[in-house]
Amino acid sequence: MDIQQLKDTISHLKKEKNAYILAHNYQLPEIQDVADYVADSLGMAKHALSIQNDLIVVCGVYFMAETVSILNPDKRIIIPDTNAGCPLANFAPVEEVRRWRKQYPDYTFVAYVNSSAEVKAEVDICCTSANAIDIVRRVPNNKIVFLPDKNLGRYVQKHVPEKEIVLWPGFCVVHETADLEAILRTKEAHPRALTMAHPECPEEIQEIADGICSTGQMMDFVAKHPETREFIIVTEWGMVYALQKKFPDRLFLEPSHRMECKNMKRITLQKLHDALVEEKFIVKVADDIREKARQSIDKMLA
Repeated sequence: MDIQQLKDTISHLKKEKNAYILAHNYQLPEIQDVADYVADSLGMAKHALSIQNDLIVVCGVYFMAETVSILNPDKRIIIPDTNAGCPLANFAPVEEVRRWRKQYPDYTFVAYVNSSAEVKAEVDICCTSANAIDIVRRVPNNKIVFLPDKNLGRYVQKHVPEKEIVLWPGFCVVHETADLEAILRTKEAHPRALTMAHPECPEEIQEIADGICSTGQMMDFVAKHPETREFIIVTEWGMVYALQKKFPDRLFLEPSHRMECKNMKRITLQKLHDALVEEKFIVKVADDIREKARQSIDKMLA
């Protein structure tokens, strides 16, 4: 089937199976087009609580499907490709987190939502890039271990200097490769453009950005600058499509070095179609892990 035929068939299958498609902003354009809701990690988690459909298809990486499963234990959650993992989450294996907990017994452990369900069950509270500063600021303890992203953790540290924050040595393999020279060349070619960078980017990239934003906050940043016609987007390129779709009268520019998450792009229309037809691959978090992980997620959402 061609792309349009696949889209039409997926639309039919959604109705037939009472299915809901939840997608991340980094998904392929054609996946975003067929999704019922597209958002950042925080938006996906919040929205998952309101979905009434029996079957939820998560178009994102595996930890996102786990989070939706934790929040919807009585629903069927599927992901079109179980190999759509997150290298950042892999930086914090649960055994190592347990070892750190023994090493830092008096610290509150804050885990970025880019982590496994097992890790979420081990920590005190979760956060996303959109609310990490607020979460850390509101934690009663002044001693924090922040995992697994060191760049986001350093960004939080800069905004909450009154707390001692121990940074886990992990990073996003996509944002870590943000090309400073490519960004500067793009800025030079478009001097009126504002630059938005994700907080997973290295510090040198954050320093030249006009806005440091989660993907959801990028939408808000554009809305708050109606006079600006051009924006340079320093994050995974799926976000450029999401922004262009919402703001068709603006120009969204990628630096010459394209940033692509191979794992996010594993989800294709054909795989989504097949997942709906066969209702595969089911993501189900074990009850003992789910109950503990739910506590850290609920604190985040609160």
